[in-house]
Amino acid sequence: MKILLIGKDGQLGRELRKSVPQRAELIGLGRKELDICQRNSVMEAVSSELPDIVINAAAYTAVDKAESEPEQAFRVNAYGAENLALACKEFGARLIHVSTDFIFDGQKSSPYSPTDPIRPLSVYGKSKAAGEIAVQEILPEAVIVRTSWIYAQVGYNFVNTMLYLMNERDHLSVVADQISTPTSTHTLSESIYALVGQPKTKGIYHCTDAGIASWYDFAVAIYEESKMVGLLPVDKHVQIQPVKSLDYPAQATRPAYSVLDKHRVLSELGIELKHWRQALRQILQEKAAL
Repeated sequence: MKILLIGKDGQLGRELRKSVPQRAELIGLGRKELDICQRNSVMEAVSSELPDIVINAAAYTAVDKAESEPEQAFRVNAYGAENLALACKEFGARLIHVSTDFIFDGQKSSPYSPTDPIRPLSVYGKSKAAGEIAVQEILPEAVIVRTSWIYAQVGYNFVNTMLYLMNERDHLSVVADQISTPTSTHTLSESIYALVGQPKTKGIYHCTDAGIASWYDFAVAIYEESKMVGLLPVDKHVQIQPVKSLDYPAQATRPAYSVLDKHRVLSELGIELKHWRQALRQILQEKAAL
């Protein structure tokens, strides 16, 4: 099986490269090797490699910055996804496209199912929603994997930002009224490769770790778990203050609640999802061992 990974240098792309199945050949392309916004370049890349599967882990993810540069967000998240879908259709490859919980408006109080209507609140969310729609229209047999609050050992993410701030400060304010599920790249990578191994799967899958949390809950867990593994000094004391979204203004509006219903992943792929805190502990232990 030949897999073409788009976005090889992102935090998910790095994990997918590390955990590729033994029987698979993986070719990774990053931004330097392929601009997915250029249709001819995408067609050439897919025709050159003729992969069985294309995994699109490339995305414009600067949520707040997208509000001031919507064209760039749509170029990558919508038009880039469209180009990959067209290339996969032309050359007979399966497409697994990674999306986000930000395509929902956060008005529910129970987990969002794959069939719930999408109503994005931000430019980032709208651009990812447009990408989903393009993929589904061009390639109905494609797989879309929605996830939330991704983090890894390295890269720009909430865990590493919190660790830096906790080492530098003794007081932090963290939003407590946005609820979703932190997701380790370990979990997401495992789910994606499970989908790779089942060629008849198609449609939308929701994949996160288990449980729910606010950003405040996540920050407190990072603080406590980091002390246990030595990433923060035991005698380092940081007061973490819960605040409302209104008290922490941001350019982009986030969904207040975006927990994803994972029944399809659990029933069809047979994956046992860890609680998000257990997954966090594993990542921090690995980070401490580096």
